[in-house]
Amino acid sequence: MEFLSRWREPIYALLRIVVGFLFMCHGVQKLNMIFTGAELPPMPPPLFYLTALIESLGGLLVMIGLFAGPAAFICSGTMAVAYFMAHQPQGLLPLHNKGELAAIYSWVFLYIAARGSGIWSVDAARGRSPSVG
Repeated sequence: MEFLSRWREPIYALLRIVVGFLFMCHGVQKLNMIFTGAELPPMPPPLFYLTALIESLGGLLVMIGLFAGPAAFICSGTMAVAYFMAHQPQGLLPLHNKGELAAIYSWVFLYIAARGSGIWSVDAARGRSPSVG
């Protein structure tokens, strides 16, 4: 008997929902910086705008489970690029370059991309989630 095996699907759904929500919050924070005229971080503005859009919309799609696989794949790639552009030049290991969050997001989103929306999702309600039933 596997520990917590009967809760596998609800735990995965909660992982998808919470990670999507937290990622969306990062994007909304960036959008707020754009629309309030706050000083932007030292990166090209078009890249910052694209990141804000991917984090906001991608996080929302993953959270609600609408096209979560493709959305998570794009989010995963975005975080991999962020890690190698912004963090890895600061040091080899994530603990030294402060890239733990980008690395974790990248790998968790890759898992969500492979697994799909699952239960408690818009895709499941539409009968379009491959990991349901």
